[in-house]
Amino acid sequence: MIGQIRGTLIAKTPPEVLVDVAGVTYEIQVPMSTLYQLPDVGSGVLLHTHFVVREDAQLLYGFADNKEKTMFRALIKVNGVGPKMALAILSGMEADEFVRTVRNNDVATMVNMPGIGKKTAERLIVEMRDRLTEWGAGEESAQSVSGAGMSSGVIKEAESALLSLGYKSNVAGRVINQIAKDNPDINDSEALIRLALKSML
Repeated sequence: MIGQIRGTLIAKTPPEVLVDVAGVTYEIQVPMSTLYQLPDVGSGVLLHTHFVVREDAQLLYGFADNKEKTMFRALIKVNGVGPKMALAILSGMEADEFVRTVRNNDVATMVNMPGIGKKTAERLIVEMRDRLTEWGAGEESAQSVSGAGMSSGVIKEAESALLSLGYKSNVAGRVINQIAKDNPDINDSEALIRLALKSML
């Protein structure tokens, strides 16, 4: 398994880039979201990679960070979604935006991406929902209530408590986020947890 490639960027021809590593040039397929972050040709570059071996080819896919790589790996596990479509999805929206689209059941946004029809969009949302339960829920909640007078530490502590009680992280994040918005004067996790549990009865 090739997990990372570090070398000199010698060409950018979307969706492919060429990276020279000690005289060996790697052809790497990248989403546009990664391409936009790459330095100029001739500069050093580090890509997080996923290696695919098929009967007729060996393909290397590269990403600017592990978040994109993780999302790519989750996408290609969905029935009917191959690496090409996964790259198209990550080229059309950032990983966090895709997560929000899935959580909001936003089929309309999904079908705006090339190669994705309504049935594929619906399947993606259904199959990806459970795969993304742990994706940045605490961070998302903390960001959503920034400026509301509640620290991110209180948010995360309350959310961790709900997770330990067996609630899924996407449910816990959504409930905690809403309670925090509705009760900006709360400044301790116990009160936040109590209200969250009451709202879920």
